[in-house]
Amino acid sequence: MSSRANPSATNTTGKPKLVPKLRFPAFRGAEAWHTGPLKDSLSSISNGLALEQGGGTSGYRVTRIETISDGRIDLAKVGLIQTSEDMTAYRLRVGDILLSNINSVAHIGKSVFVDRDYDLYHGMNLLRLEVNGNQHDPKFIFYAINTDGIRASLRERANKAVNQASINQTELGKTVVVLPLIPEQQKIAECLSSVDELIGAQARKVDALKAHKKGLMQQLFPREGETQPRLRFPEFRKTGEWEPKTLVDACRMQAGKFVAAADIKELNAVGMFPCYGGNGLRGFTATHTHDGVYPLIGRQGALCGNVKLATGRFHATEHAVVATPKRGVEVVWLYYLLDLLNLNRFATGQAQPGLSVDVLEEVPVTIPSDEREQHRIASCLSSLDALITAATQKLEALKTHKRGLMQQLFPSPVATGATRVSPLRPEAVEA
Repeated sequence: MSSRANPSATNTTGKPKLVPKLRFPAFRGAEAWHTGPLKDSLSSISNGLALEQGGGTSGYRVTRIETISDGRIDLAKVGLIQTSEDMTAYRLRVGDILLSNINSVAHIGKSVFVDRDYDLYHGMNLLRLEVNGNQHDPKFIFYAINTDGIRASLRERANKAVNQASINQTELGKTVVVLPLIPEQQKIAECLSSVDELIGAQARKVDALKAHKKGLMQQLFPREGETQPRLRFPEFRKTGEWEPKTLVDACRMQAGKFVAAADIKELNAVGMFPCYGGNGLRGFTATHTHDGVYPLIGRQGALCGNVKLATGRFHATEHAVVATPKRGVEVVWLYYLLDLLNLNRFATGQAQPGLSVDVLEEVPVTIPSDEREQHRIASCLSSLDALITAATQKLEALKTHKRGLMQQLFPSPVATGATRVSPLRPEAVEA
């Protein structure tokens, strides 16, 4: 692929030609791209089934907003409906695009490409885009509407309400897209699909490592009601059972210190410290409450019971419980123990679930008498976490590479209302 930008020539109207910054060799001398409304590239835009979705194990599988929340079709997050109606028209076909048109503002325009037959039907709160395959490459149109400029345009034009936004079919159809001839569309779609395959493979690796860690933790710690783990390191197989205790025997727990919302900054800077609340990292503050290594338990909020290992100087708010290990308890081992306990099940309250220190102190646990066994378990799981972190960083690097590549492969439309995004340097996307 060429990294040279095409000449900034103008057409007969005096307007700059629309050409991408990166172009495949076969298309360096090809004509400029043209703009047009998205609806002209589609054969239809439609809403899904307006039938009530239920539970159970039988019926037609239908999409929900959650079905595409992770950027892929998740068959574990579908609904089921029982109906005698003819469902043929709602069955998704390869090449369809599902787009979230009713969601929070940040997620408006999120979409997925139907890459195979999932035996799945089009449900509510997602629009189905059917591309005119005779004139356009469906996968190219999918990538086009996922460029930063188009996504920003959809968010800007969405109708906004409390905690929700929406964009209708007519407004979506007006979205300006930039199009080359179909051979170039196909080449770009092929290139980006290859990157997506790498991203998918890396995501599966991350998922496999996380699943392995989860299974290993369940083996290295005794099950509830038991006093010996199913898997034990050789040097500790004859050291006896773990001791039944409660969390108050393992650590001292205390809520953090209040900090005003105005004092929590979104961006880090010199002299600022991470600030943790009930749902994890809230931002950064000029003050800190702790210095060292401490497990933190979210005690209030949507992620009540989540566990985070904080290191160095940080500020824990009143919505986070700081766990300080007692004598004979290794701090990183304590973190993994807390993470395994699924503390959310001890929360009380419906609208705003919460955990009190009094309740946490009574949670039953088992503790190995030999602190060396704690250290061995913590070291093993920490090594696995390091692998997960490295794999996750590689996954994010691939996603960043793809985004930069898209910024180079798609020209920014002129005066279309879409937000312009500064492209990455060519050398940053051609490694």
